[in-house]
Amino acid sequence: MTRIDFHSNVGDSIAYACRLVRKAYLSGQPLIVLAEPERLKRFDEQLWTFKPLEFVPHCMADSALAAETPVWLTASLESLVQSPLHQILLNLGAAVPPQFARFERLLEVVGNEEHELVAGRDRYRFYRDRGYVLNNYKQGG
Repeated sequence: MTRIDFHSNVGDSIAYACRLVRKAYLSGQPLIVLAEPERLKRFDEQLWTFKPLEFVPHCMADSALAAETPVWLTASLESLVQSPLHQILLNLGAAVPPQFARFERLLEVVGNEEHELVAGRDRYRFYRDRGYVLNNYKQGG
């Protein structure tokens, strides 16, 4: 069963997600980041600049370089062929990711903005009501 980790009360969810992706990359764990197109664009831009001296190799999942890149960004999982290299999905989207159960681990990042909190609670209930064990990592105070 997919391990689901909720990171909540994170403040800036995009910046926090950049740190999670860097941590996964440095530990040798390739991952896929899923979000709506506009949010994905903001995440991509911030991933290039959040740590000037630490580059995290990433590209869009449909890029010609994807096979050689450990971090894929996508707005849709439907078109992706499951990669045995990517066992982690980081969800920055508002909805429950389709096909999330094909991943060993799902990272959910919930910021402090009202729309993120509401969507995060809905996703939490969805997973809980289906019997998933949820690990909670609440940041801040």
